[in-house]
This record gives sequence, C-alpha cells and structure tokens, in this order.
Amino acid sequence: MGSNVISLSVSLRSAELPIWNTCDGPDLSPELRIRGLSDEMRSMAVFALNPFEPGCSFTTWIAWNLSPSPLIPEGIPPQGVVTAPVNAVQGTNDYGSVGWRGPCPPPGETHRCLFKVYGLDAMLDLAPGAGKHDLIDAMRGHVLGFGETAAMYSR
Repeated sequence: MGSNVISLSVSLRSAELPIWNTCDGPDLSPELRIRGLSDEMRSMAVFALNPFEPGCSFTTWIAWNLSPSPLIPEGIPPQGVVTAPVNAVQGTNDYGSVGWRGPCPPPGETHRCLFKVYGLDAMLDLAPGAGKHDLIDAMRGHVLGFGETAAMYSR
C-alpha cells in the first residue's frame, strides 16, 4: 500500500466479542462499522485473523465485493456468494471452510481477533471459495483505503 492510501476507521460493538460471534454461540460474523470511505471506492474486502492459532496470520474470515458502506451487518451466512443481509463473496478460511469462523480458545485462555478492512477502486474478479493469497493478489493496485481493529474473547 502506498502513501496515498487513506485511513479508514473500523470499529466493533465492543472490545470483547459477544458469545454469539464465537464457537460458544451460533458463531455469527460480527458487525463492523467503517468510517472514512470515499466516493472512489467501489467495493470493500475484509480479513479476520487470529494470531493465537498456529501460524502468524491464521485467517478466520475473508470476504470481498462488499458495497462500500459504513456498516457490515452481523450474521453474513457461511456461503461463497451472499445476497443477504448484504451482497458479498466469501473465501475459504484457514480452517478450510467458507465464511466466518469465530474464536474458540481453550478454557482459561484469551484470543484476539484482528479485523482488516480495505476500500478498493474495483469489484474483484475472484471466484467464491478462493484463499487469502488469491484475494491479496487480486487486491494489488486497487487499495484506496485501509483500517483495522481488534477484539478479544476469553473462555
């Protein structure tokens, strides 16, 4: 990302993921709020990472071709092409499944989930179920904005 990438403000409901966004509940994708989007942005991409899982960039959710909106709603279904509650395409996470997979730390531990949101100048021509490296390659040269936030979950 070059120096002309604008900063997006990304936030969650709270600094701790509610149980319904984790393995201890229905494991719904969380609501994300984004500020700072520009009129030039044609789509957004989202990465969620859990650095406490094996590998330093263990990806638990990738989604792209989301409309540039100040709200990504909670509960995006775990399927490749989504039409409700928003239009989106989702890829395969590092668990090997499509869609969001929330934190599930061992009892007595806390995990952190990092959320990275990119504002892009195009819709991406990338097949549903693609992996994170395919998404990163497809985003090259299209990033106009970037922001991130994090939340914790303890068991």
